[in-house]
This record gives sequence, structure tokens and C-alpha cells, in this order.
Amino acid sequence: MLTNLFSSFDPSTTINIQLNWLALTMILIFIPNKFWIKESRNSMIKVSILKFMSKEMNFIYFNKQIITILKSIFLMTIIINLMGLTPYVFTPTSHLSISMALGLPLWISFMTFSWKNYTNLMFTHLLPMNTPPLIAPFMVVVESLSNLIRPISLSVRLTANMIAGHLLMTLLGNINSIKSMPMLLILQMILLTFEISVAFIQAYVFTILMTMYSSEIP
Repeated sequence: MLTNLFSSFDPSTTINIQLNWLALTMILIFIPNKFWIKESRNSMIKVSILKFMSKEMNFIYFNKQIITILKSIFLMTIIINLMGLTPYVFTPTSHLSISMALGLPLWISFMTFSWKNYTNLMFTHLLPMNTPPLIAPFMVVVESLSNLIRPISLSVRLTANMIAGHLLMTLLGNINSIKSMPMLLILQMILLTFEISVAFIQAYVFTILMTMYSSEIP
């Protein structure tokens, strides 16, 4: 029995080792394609999705190394999001620590590289063009804070959107009225379809925003 509404997001098991955290390694099952003689449906879907993401990211940024890293993060995020929709499996991206682990290292690497190699240009980004001298110090503070908040907003957005749908499904699942079962079944199916679309959209938004942030590197 759940102790509270948010206990459904606890990665607890009956074994001392937290086996649910090992679900993060499920991404390794979908990566290797060299072991198959012919293309499987899984690999064909993965390649088509990655081609679509390549077009989207190349429209924003052209660095092949960064785009390759971001495509890997997109694939990992979308698999983790979809994996959380299976019964008795918690969603790792519903934990802020996992979402921060996806966005914070990349953001730190971008900032470290930019400030180390293009210090003057990074200072110019803090002050928009044609800014009046009176509000120039204020604009520098605002731009600096917005830059620092970026990894937090990325992670909180992903975590909050993954939690919201799961909470609705948990609330509907706690209703035990037999008369309302047909209506609850229909609502659960609609919510499940909605959650599948949210899993794709949030992975897409997370990757595209990170691509936009990386495009600001001089």
C-alpha cells in the first residue's frame, strides 16, 4: 500500500540493492546493432528518429561532435521516459537528480570551454546591443542569472512534466468504485496515450534547448 501520493516515484524494492536504478542501463540494449545480420525493427525506428533529430539540430547548430552527444542524450532520455510507463517500473527522469545529471555536465562543459577560449565574446553576450548606459549593469546581472538558471530550468521542466501525468494516473488508480470502472479505463487509456506523447515531446524539447544553448558558443 502506498504511504503517500509521491511514494510511487520511490525506487524501492524488497532486495537491499536498489534494482530499479539498474533500469538506467536498459539503454545499452537498444544501442548495439552490429550483432545482427539484418536491420531489426528496433534499429530501423531508432535510425529514423535519429535522422529526424539530426535535421532539427543541424538547422540550429552545425558542430558534429556536440550533435552526436546530444543525439545520444535524446535517445537515452526518450527510452527512460517510455520505460517509466511500464507497470511497476518507476521513471528515473521523475527524479531531479537524474535530470540534473543529464543537463548540468553539458552546460558546465559549454560554459567552461567558452569562458576559457572566448572570454571577451562571452562578456559581450552579457550585454545586449544598444542597451542604455543607465540600465547596463542591471542587464548584465539579469543575463548572468538567466545563464545560470538554464540547467535548473531544463531539469525542472523535464521532471515536472514526467511527474504530472504519473500523478494523475495514480489518482485515478486509487478509485475503487466498480460503477466507475468503464469510465476510469477509458480515462487511463487516454492518459497513457498522452503520457507517451509527453515522453517524446519532453525528450525533444530537452535536446533542442540544449542544442540552442550550445549554439551560443562562439
